[in-house]
Amino acid sequence: MLIAFAMICACQKQGSAAEQQLAQRKTELDTRETALDEREKALHERDRSLAEREKAIAKIRRTPPCVQAQTPDAAQVQAERDRRIQQLPPEFRSLIPDRSQVDAARAEKDRPKQERLSQGQRGPEELQSQRQRKSEAIQKWQMSGAAASPAAEVTSPTPSPAIEYSSPIPSPTR
Repeated sequence: MLIAFAMICACQKQGSAAEQQLAQRKTELDTRETALDEREKALHERDRSLAEREKAIAKIRRTPPCVQAQTPDAAQVQAERDRRIQQLPPEFRSLIPDRSQVDAARAEKDRPKQERLSQGQRGPEELQSQRQRKSEAIQKWQMSGAAASPAAEVTSPTPSPAIEYSSPIPSPTR
């Protein structure tokens, strides 16, 4: 009987050790499962925020037809600008330049550019005649300069290099 009792005690010890081991494994599995659930929740949250962000970006990129129809024309913009300017106090209104004055100043500033452009767009006949006049003037100048230059060359002595390079300050060696 003693052997049977010892066997029963040994089996109970093994059973309790197995139960302890089972309980430990169960707590480890529960811990892993909760960590996995938390990761899954975080992943779902990221997916949801990413989907919302993509929807917002898509909504911004699309321009609804009603917004396109609301684009004001130039006359409406000018009328709105004038209305707002009239609402300003007189001291501020005087600081805003008149549109006609701005346009006149801009036209005055651009006038030289326009004149240069119009000169560049002359007809080929005008350009040819202008070139002809220039070449004639050059020829006249050369003829008048060529007739005067041989006499000038004969009467004018060429300066010697020593005279050209001498300085007005006497050197200490002389």
